[in-house]
Amino acid sequence: MKKALFAFAIILNAVPVFCQQFVSQTKQQKAFSITASDLPAIYADPQDDWLCMKAATLLQHDIALVTGSKPTLLSQLPAAGQKTIIIGTIQGCAAIRKLIAQKQMNVGSIKGQWEAFQIQTIDTRSSAQSNTLVICGNDKRGAAYGVFELSAQLGVSPWYWWADVPARQQSAVYIKKGVYSYPSPSVKYRGIFINDEAPAFSGWTKEKFGGINHLVYEKVFELLLRLKANYLWPAMWGNAFNDDDTLNPILANKWGIVMGTSHHEPMLRAQTEWKRYGKGAWDYTKNESGLKTFWTNGIRNMGTHESIITVGMRGDGDEPMTDGTATALLERIVADQRQIIEKVTGKPASQTPQLWALYKEVQDYYDKGMRVPDDVTLLLCDDNWGNIRRLPNPADKPRKGGYGIYYHFDYVGGPRNYKWINTNNISRIWEQMHLAHAYGADKIWIVNVGDLKPMELPISFFLDYAYNTRKWNEDNITGFFTEWATQQFGADHAAAIATLLQKYSVYASRKKPELLNEKTYRIGANGEFDKIVEEWIQLRQQAEQVEKTIPSNMKDAYFQLVLHPIQAFENLHQLYYAVAQNRLLATQNNTSANQWADKALQYYIADSLLSIKYNKELANGKWNHMMDQTHIGYKYWQEPKQNRMPEVTYLNKPVAAGNSPLPDAGITTDKTATSLPAKDKLSLPASAYTKAIHTSGIRWKPIPDIGKNGSGMTSFPVTASVPLSKGSPCLEYEVHTTAGDSLRITAFFSPTLNFLHSPGGLRFAVSVDNGTPQVISLNQEENTHAWDLWVANNNIVKTSRQFFGLPGKHTIRYWMIDPGVILQKLEIDVNKPE
Repeated sequence: MKKALFAFAIILNAVPVFCQQFVSQTKQQKAFSITASDLPAIYADPQDDWLCMKAATLLQHDIALVTGSKPTLLSQLPAAGQKTIIIGTIQGCAAIRKLIAQKQMNVGSIKGQWEAFQIQTIDTRSSAQSNTLVICGNDKRGAAYGVFELSAQLGVSPWYWWADVPARQQSAVYIKKGVYSYPSPSVKYRGIFINDEAPAFSGWTKEKFGGINHLVYEKVFELLLRLKANYLWPAMWGNAFNDDDTLNPILANKWGIVMGTSHHEPMLRAQTEWKRYGKGAWDYTKNESGLKTFWTNGIRNMGTHESIITVGMRGDGDEPMTDGTATALLERIVADQRQIIEKVTGKPASQTPQLWALYKEVQDYYDKGMRVPDDVTLLLCDDNWGNIRRLPNPADKPRKGGYGIYYHFDYVGGPRNYKWINTNNISRIWEQMHLAHAYGADKIWIVNVGDLKPMELPISFFLDYAYNTRKWNEDNITGFFTEWATQQFGADHAAAIATLLQKYSVYASRKKPELLNEKTYRIGANGEFDKIVEEWIQLRQQAEQVEKTIPSNMKDAYFQLVLHPIQAFENLHQLYYAVAQNRLLATQNNTSANQWADKALQYYIADSLLSIKYNKELANGKWNHMMDQTHIGYKYWQEPKQNRMPEVTYLNKPVAAGNSPLPDAGITTDKTATSLPAKDKLSLPASAYTKAIHTSGIRWKPIPDIGKNGSGMTSFPVTASVPLSKGSPCLEYEVHTTAGDSLRITAFFSPTLNFLHSPGGLRFAVSVDNGTPQVISLNQEENTHAWDLWVANNNIVKTSRQFFGLPGKHTIRYWMIDPGVILQKLEIDVNKPE
């Protein structure tokens, strides 16, 4: 027991080290100052790793952005006593080793620790101020992370280039006296996958860089390091990272970026390389020799570069390999691939990092018993819509290679593509990745980010949480928005902008824009459409009001990070709302339909104008093509080739729509355009419980903003389940009815999948008063039709019939059985069902 308590204390004491604020704008005793009039020199040992000098160069650039003055960059130590920033690794920097030998530094807390770093002030002059600042990494990435942690605290956002965020200018800043140690990250490999890159990313890179080459990748590498990431799957459709530009892999290695290839590109060879150089069929049963030769060259090209090799095989073009589950064949393929790795590297295969991605049908192989060697990381996957499909069983024997997660912010496939704009709810990302970490999937986290822009917000959160999973939890998750807004726009505007981003995160995740149409919501007094459009209008008005208050040098960043997504989403809802009104009024032969048709056309035009503003006007056209993605007029999963105006109906003599003025910002609700009223329902948000019963070490807690309209309730810890009994954890909801008999209770959940692969799915139970609880499976029917509805509507809906008996006060109990089930709300029909 004492050992357990001691270990727990160590964990608690370790929490703050990731979140240390060591930069101040106030002068302090023994602080290390950086002022425009008294700049320190920056030194990196030329014998140290290339990345240390590169990081020093970037710090020189960052200090110039902040202070307006550029420090001197040195490759030789200055005279004793001169104010200096020393950057390096423990093993590679002679000056750091000397300070350690002189007992002026103790690096015991970071030595030998993956990507750990330490920032320390040292005073060698016995003066009022420290004259040396040391940024020391255990390895080269640790040193770079230390530099970029300093840069971020000085006021340079990781998105300074990728989102035009201006540096926070100040003539003097101070690094407080002390030693600031940062341990190894929570997740070892943390990165992004640039995917589905046409037409936006591909068009942009072709215009600005001449293609997807080392010039653009160096910008990506720098961004990853500033976000404390280390891993990249490069753009793949029509692109080959190693073949298109021979500097790509060389510079990735210099920057310290661990390279991989996507889930269906084994042995570090791009699919496009097979199209260029492959001979024969992409079929191991017919072309084993040709494929082995192709894969061997991939491992040869790797050389000594840090890489994670994808093993296994899917069909050509990210398709299933066979019609069935050819387990024996795939096991043979993996074994042969590992023989190639051993032959080329001259080392046991276990010494070269590898992963096997259990993507789509490949998970069937695993579920039916296929296994790979213990050192291979099993990369578990979501369903392409942000819902993790499988997690390790805590009872399983630990794997040397561990487990990882492949996650999605962007996707091409059913039920619809979603590529245009950010639709990711930060609370949902946290909940799913917290689940992954709790179950031990913490070796690799990689997320499909599409074109990279406009996913700045969720990318920041995903990588920040991967770096330190202890930083964000269900109690403080909303604080991320304030922290991020402060980093981009400063403290004066942070609160207002955080509120906008928080609301956007909820609103945008309700329904992907590609799934929206005039039939998505009911219009009229009892429908959702009016309410939802009004919410978007208010958010857009608030965003435009904030835009008036921010300095001119922040306008470009504000537009792309805050204003544009809100305006674009609000306008799209207005478009479909106008089409819905037009269709309904036309069926009533009401000529007001023509006015709504005109409005629809104007909203359609406004959508194009917003894209033009982003592409052509933002930052003087820096981001041209980033808003080229089509998003209006989807009829099935694949995109239309171009946006298509929804069909509208004109009655009698149509008004010349092209001459109509842009409609007013607000909704003009025509009282004749109403739907039949829905049955009266009592709607109870999950957090509106009367009483929470905590028991068996399990507690109920809300996850803020995870639902379509607010918080959701779930049980913690997320690894605990309990058999249903009278003492089980439950939430009680007190209701009053005016009728008896059997009534209907509908429960709405986040679309959590059966990640435990329980035979009956994840379960919960519902009861009324002292009645026997009805046990219900949340997701036993994971068939394609059911799943389409879950992800398209961003919820799972379950209905039960309960006997209330007499009218009056009743207690509804929602019982916990399995973990990871997030209740969003309950609806009770207050009229007797038909």
